[in-house]
Amino acid sequence: MADQLQHKNSTDGDEATLPAEFIAVCVLAFVASVSATVYFCRSMCCEMEMPGGWTMSMMWMRMHGQTWFGSATSFLLMWLAMMVAMMLPSALPMLLRVRNSLAQNGNRNPGAPAISAASGYFFVWLVAGAAVYVFGVAFASAAMRFEWVSRMTPALSGGALVAAGAMQFTDWKMSALRRCRDPLCCAALGNCAPLTTGWDHGLKQGVSCFVCCAAPMLVLLALGTMNLLVMILVAATIAMEKLMPRPEPLVRLFGIAAIVIGLAVTIHGLPGH
Repeated sequence: MADQLQHKNSTDGDEATLPAEFIAVCVLAFVASVSATVYFCRSMCCEMEMPGGWTMSMMWMRMHGQTWFGSATSFLLMWLAMMVAMMLPSALPMLLRVRNSLAQNGNRNPGAPAISAASGYFFVWLVAGAAVYVFGVAFASAAMRFEWVSRMTPALSGGALVAAGAMQFTDWKMSALRRCRDPLCCAALGNCAPLTTGWDHGLKQGVSCFVCCAAPMLVLLALGTMNLLVMILVAATIAMEKLMPRPEPLVRLFGIAAIVIGLAVTIHGLPGH
């Protein structure tokens, strides 16, 4: 009986340390991703002056002797590091809910499914990064080949900002945000195939997060993917939208700011201005 009690106390003690260990892993991942993002921003900071009074980042072009596969791999590594740095703080409550839900269902190692959920979550953002890369390379090629595309780019960037602001007022934006913030989102998680369950849940949450963060991410792309200040502001906005008790005023405020800035950029970027 004493041996059983000692084993039970040891087990409870091990489980009690799991949240701290998991948070420590997340903190290390966040620090590493921030460091990698700063490194990539400095290494990809070169820009080329373009007709129309704007500059194009060299990350959309291959370096000398670099293959397209190598270029895409470099971009996706940069993108993944940036997404972990920007999204992990606001995704951490969801990951902890996954861990706690599985722990309550008797899973002996709930940290592993939580890491699996994080992998599924960031896989969605990695796929989004691949789409961004294809579009960015195609647009950069068009801007370099056709001068009229280059000259219209500032106005197009302003239009993208206006569109991002308008997204903040849509029902699907708020619906996706509610799903991201739902404290019962992990209620259905069971103890059957926990790694698969965590991955599937991470994928679903990643899709919801992608939808509700589409507007801030479009702002980031329009104002400069490698701009650290814009990156910090967008990450802070996303975190506040997901963590504040009442995010609706902030959502609307961000939308209004994006529209106002977008209109100013559009007018300034039109030919003749």
